[in-house]
Amino acid sequence: MGQDPPQIEAGPAPATAETEDRPVVAFDFDGTLTIRDSYTAFLKWRAGSQRYRAGMIRLIPAALAYLVHRDRGRIKAAATREYLRGVPRETLEADARRFAEQFSRSLLRPDAMAAWKRWRGEHVRLVIVTASPDLVVAPFARGLGADALLGTRLAFDAQGRVTGGFEGRNCRGPEKVLRLKAAFGEDFELKAAYGDTGGDREMLAAAELPGYRVFTAMP
Repeated sequence: MGQDPPQIEAGPAPATAETEDRPVVAFDFDGTLTIRDSYTAFLKWRAGSQRYRAGMIRLIPAALAYLVHRDRGRIKAAATREYLRGVPRETLEADARRFAEQFSRSLLRPDAMAAWKRWRGEHVRLVIVTASPDLVVAPFARGLGADALLGTRLAFDAQGRVTGGFEGRNCRGPEKVLRLKAAFGEDFELKAAYGDTGGDREMLAAAELPGYRVFTAMP
């Protein structure tokens, strides 16, 4: 992605007279901007093949439980506890940067990048709205020059270490629209939205121009 632009926070950039009236164009991340789930890829890359396989075996009970409760947030939290619990925030942020540097070209869809660049030329705010942890997606968002990133927030203890839980809800389904409203106001204009799963349904329904599974190109 080249050199990172200035860092953005996991939320909207501060509103100014120039930006506050711009409509929003929202992109899901995994499967929309990318070819596969970035968080799973990150966990596997960080753990290494042997550690990842051992962790998957320990996650079998959580996977079986998912067949009953169908709560993606719970299975994601279980994977986070297995692979990241106790990791200092600074270490995780550094690992996320290295992951993005190594895999952005092989993960990001060329046709999605073309659409992103076209919208960049319009008077809009480009926002990534993702169920993946915002800390992991943040280096990609910076590299793309996103105006804001809204994602699932990992929880940290008083020493800044991953607890394995989340701060707030999993950013999926109705939560995506709630997070957009919290960031940009109840009456914000959602000019366009792009997604690829049922977890994007509500966000797509709120958009003037919904795009469902419109990006298919491989790197």
